[in-house]
Amino acid sequence: MKLFVSTLMTLVFTFGFAQENKDKDNLMPLPSSIEYHKGYFVVDKNFSVRIEGYKSNRLFKYADKVLRRISNESGIFVDQKILTTSSNPQTSSVVIDVERGGKFDVEEDESYELLISKEGIIIKSVTDLGAMHGLETVYQLLEVNNGKYVFPLVSIKDSPRFVWRGLMIDVARHFIPVDDIKRNLELMSSVKMNVFHWHLSDDQGFRVQIDSHPELYKKGSDGNYYTKTQIKDIVAYASDLGIRVIPEIDVPGHATAILTAMPQLASKDTTYTLERNAGIFSPVLDPTNPETYKVLGDVIGEMSELFPDKYFHIGGDENEGKNWESNPDIVAFMKKNDLKHPHDLQAYFNSKLYKILASNGKEIMGWEEIQNEAIPKGALIQSWRGVNEGEEVGASLSKAVKNGYNAILSNGFYIDLMLPASSYYSTEFVPNTIELSKEEEARILGGEATMWSELITPLTLDSRIWPRTAAIAEKYWSPKSKTKDVDNMYSRLDLVSKKLERIGSQHIKNKDVIIRNISNYNQPEVVKVLVDVCEPMKVYSRNPNGTMYNTFSPYTKFADACIVDAIGAREFGNLVNDFIKDDSSENRLKLVEVFRLWKTNHSNFLEVVATSPMLEEVALKSKYLNELGVLGLKSLELNNISPLELKSALKNIDEISADEGGRTELAITNSMKLFLKSLDHK
Repeated sequence: MKLFVSTLMTLVFTFGFAQENKDKDNLMPLPSSIEYHKGYFVVDKNFSVRIEGYKSNRLFKYADKVLRRISNESGIFVDQKILTTSSNPQTSSVVIDVERGGKFDVEEDESYELLISKEGIIIKSVTDLGAMHGLETVYQLLEVNNGKYVFPLVSIKDSPRFVWRGLMIDVARHFIPVDDIKRNLELMSSVKMNVFHWHLSDDQGFRVQIDSHPELYKKGSDGNYYTKTQIKDIVAYASDLGIRVIPEIDVPGHATAILTAMPQLASKDTTYTLERNAGIFSPVLDPTNPETYKVLGDVIGEMSELFPDKYFHIGGDENEGKNWESNPDIVAFMKKNDLKHPHDLQAYFNSKLYKILASNGKEIMGWEEIQNEAIPKGALIQSWRGVNEGEEVGASLSKAVKNGYNAILSNGFYIDLMLPASSYYSTEFVPNTIELSKEEEARILGGEATMWSELITPLTLDSRIWPRTAAIAEKYWSPKSKTKDVDNMYSRLDLVSKKLERIGSQHIKNKDVIIRNISNYNQPEVVKVLVDVCEPMKVYSRNPNGTMYNTFSPYTKFADACIVDAIGAREFGNLVNDFIKDDSSENRLKLVEVFRLWKTNHSNFLEVVATSPMLEEVALKSKYLNELGVLGLKSLELNNISPLELKSALKNIDEISADEGGRTELAITNSMKLFLKSLDHK
C-alpha cells in the first residue's frame, strides 16, 4: 500500500488531471498549492480511514475525530468503528501515510500532500502533525453536489508560512473554565493554529495551583483557578490536537494578585487587594528582595512539571518603575549596582529569571520589554508595542530580529480591539520602510492573536475570537501572496464560520442567547434586527479609562450580543455596492426590502423596551435606524430627494455615527452615506 500511495501521489502531482475551474476556494487557510480536477468522490456508509507508516495514538484520535465530523455533518451512518491500531482497516476511502511523529519545535515539518481522486483520498506527510493538518483540509472540502455529500477532486501541496501560529487567551481578568478552553483548542486546530499562550496571572487574578505557596491561588484568585490535574489534562488535550501550550506568569509588573497574597514581595509597603478595573497599575515585585526569587523559583519549578514545552513566558510588560523609584532601599540598590534606570533594574530581574528558567530546562519568552543585553539571544520576543500608540506595525518586531532574537508579532493582531477581520488580514509583519536580511527574516517565527479578557466572559469568549481569528490563522499559514484579497477572504470566512459552529464553537449560538435575554424573551427577532447592524465600540473605547466596567460588571448587555463585522451591516454594504454598480430594478428592490424592515422595526422595538428596560440604552439607535429606513425609501420609492435634503441627510448621518448608546456604534452609516452620495450622480 505504501508504494502505491507514493507512486500515485507522484503521478498526480507530476501530470495532474484535467482542471475544473472553480470561482473560489472554500478553504481557510488557503493551501500553498491547490489544483482542482473534474469530478467528485462521493461519501457513503463505506467511508473509512486507514493509517499507514508511523502510527501515533494522537493521529488515530485525530483521524477518528474528523471521520465523526464528516459523519455528523452528512448524516451518513458510516460503518467504520472507532479508529484504533486494532481497528485499522485493510482497505479504506482515506489512506494516511506518515513517516514519523512530530515534535513541538520551531524546526518541525508540518507539511502535507493531499490527493482526492474518484478512487479515494490520500494524505502523505513527514509527521503526524502534517497529516492532522491534511485531515482538516479534507473536512473543509466536504460539500453537497447533486444531492450527495462529496469531496471535489483535488491535488494539494501545503506547508505553513510560519512555524508559530498562536492564540493567547487571558484568563486572569476573567476566569475561563476548562471546557471553554478545550473547545477553543479544538477550533484552533481546525484552522491549523499550533500554539496556545495561556496568560495565567495579572493584577486581577493568579490562576494556578501552587502547592509550595498556596496563598497565591487561595488569596489571589477569588477561588477561580486551575488545579494541577486540570492543567495536565488541558496540556495533554492540546498535545493530541497538535498544539503546544506556553504558560505565562506576568512579572515584575501586573503583580497585584501576587502581592495580594504575598505583600512581603512588594516594592511598596501598603495593603494590596485584587484589582477589579482594567488598566496599567503600579504594583510591582521587589527585584532586590531575595525572597522574590525564592518564590518565583518555586512557582516556576512546579509549573515546569505541568508544562513540558521548552518556552516559559515571564510577561515583563508595562512596568513603569514608579514604585521602584519611590523606594529608598531600591534606589540605593540601583546606585550600588550602577543601574541607572528602572529598565536596567528590570534587566537585572530578568537575568535572574533567565537562570531560574534555565535550571528548570526552560527558555525565556516575554513581551518585547525584556529585550536587553543581559538577556541571551535564545530568548523569544513577543512584539506588541504600537497597539493604540501610533507606531508602525512590525517596527518593533523588525528591531528584535535585527538584534538577533527570534520573535513573533502580536501588534496588528489584538482581537480584543474589536476591529474587523479585514484589519487583521491586512496586517503585514514587516513595514515596507524596513529591509531585513534573509537571516533576520528567518528569525520571525510567526504571530499570536491576543484575546485580553477585560470585556469577555465564557458567554462571549467565542464570539470575540471567532470567526475573525480564522482569517488571522490564514495570515500565519498561507503564502503572503494568497492573503491579499479581502473580499474573497470574507466570502470564505462566512463558510468557515459555519464549519466552526459544527465543530463546537458557540459564537453564533450565544449571540442568540444574549438577544433572548436582553429582550426578556419578547420578540427577540425585533432586537436581532438592531443587533445585526450594530458593533461594539472599538479600541478600548467601550470601557474608557478601564472604569466603566469592572470584573463583576454584567457582560450580558446589548453590546455583548453585537459582533464585529455585523452581519446585517455587511449585507447592506454589499447591496449598496451592487446598486452603485448596477441601478437595476432587482438591486433597488433588495434595498427597498431592507429599508422597509428598518422603518417598521422601531415601533415593535419600543414594545420590547416596555418589557425589557435593559434596552432603553439603545432605543435612540432604533429610532435612528427607523429614520434611515424612511430616508432610504423616500430616495428609492418616491425619487424626490433634493440636493439640499441629501446634504442635510449626510450631516445627520455624521451625528448618528457619533451616538454611543449601549456602548455600540451603528455600523451601517458609512454604507448609507455611499448610497446617498451615489444618488447625486444618477
